[in-house]
Amino acid sequence: MEALHGFIEAGAAELGARIAWAPTGTSALALVRQAASEVPLDGFQLPLAKMLDPLPLEAIAAVGLHQPTLARVGCRTLGDVRNLPRGGLSRRFDKELLVALDQAYGLRPEVYEWLTLPESFHVRLELMSRVETAPALLFGARRLLVQMAGWLAARRMGATAFTLRWCHDVMRAKDAGTGGELTVRTAQPTQNVEHFARLLAEHLAKVTLAAPAGDIELLATEVLPIVEESRSLIPETLRKSGSTDLALERIQARLGDACVRRPTMSADHRLEWMQSWQCEAQKKKAEPPYELPLPSWVLDEPLRLIERDNRPHYQGPLQLLLGPDRIEGGWWHRSSEDADARPLNVQRDYWLALSPHAGVLWVFQQRLARDQTAWFLHGHFA
Repeated sequence: MEALHGFIEAGAAELGARIAWAPTGTSALALVRQAASEVPLDGFQLPLAKMLDPLPLEAIAAVGLHQPTLARVGCRTLGDVRNLPRGGLSRRFDKELLVALDQAYGLRPEVYEWLTLPESFHVRLELMSRVETAPALLFGARRLLVQMAGWLAARRMGATAFTLRWCHDVMRAKDAGTGGELTVRTAQPTQNVEHFARLLAEHLAKVTLAAPAGDIELLATEVLPIVEESRSLIPETLRKSGSTDLALERIQARLGDACVRRPTMSADHRLEWMQSWQCEAQKKKAEPPYELPLPSWVLDEPLRLIERDNRPHYQGPLQLLLGPDRIEGGWWHRSSEDADARPLNVQRDYWLALSPHAGVLWVFQQRLARDQTAWFLHGHFA
């Protein structure tokens, strides 16, 4: 966890962003918005209520909207608002105020909208001071390059050309013009920030600014799909030479057959039994028996869903898209070491369902199970 924290903090510092750690997203945002130096940024060190109660009303946007009214009744901090009767708050203010407070203090789950990335990348940055030499633009441009790399990674694209524009300060000479631009091209699609920065530095070294610059813009002018190879635990020299199997055989010979396991597919209709880890590689490849697409992420144990008006809900009502795909099997398994964790005999109808907030899901309805006849979530699609 400490390594993950350090990685996120380093990325935030590179972008010039301020971060705070807290158990909920709303509370972390409230801590970041509070600029007072006496407020610690690590929300895991103290109780959440003790961290949030001293913050001003503006720390949570839904509460800050009613700051004039709350101030007239003597509320200056979030703790003052929490001490008011909930019934009176719900009657006098909109429901968003109580919802935001409950989410910040961890009393209600937070639901986020899916992030929609723009089709094109175009960002602008106002420089902290006027820049008089072109190479000095690289400091601010690097922050924009990091953002562009994140956009490319999210869209699984690579840039083959990007354009840096700069706007001259308003106190420029009449013949200096409004600004200039520079286009950098790469030999192949890439997302590497360091490579972008090196190329940009080489080009900026040859540019002379006609006037000091106050703003810069970065555009991804040409992008192409990028194909990335999955990283392997096997050294690259062994993997590329095709001797991976030989290396695994040597490891088995030294440490024992049980120390090396390989994923194998089984011709089984039950999703929990379709793949397993075996000491010996399976020679024949079994094809999945499902007609519907299989999820990218399967839960270790299916999650039972609530039903309202005979309709399953998961972060909102589910819309059934495809199905049913009926799966029955496992009656031949009389006993197993994993019988407690992995169901044996199953009778299910699988569906592809759409949740308003969780996206496409892999759900099933348990059949012929009496009191256990219900809807379950079994997987997510990437």
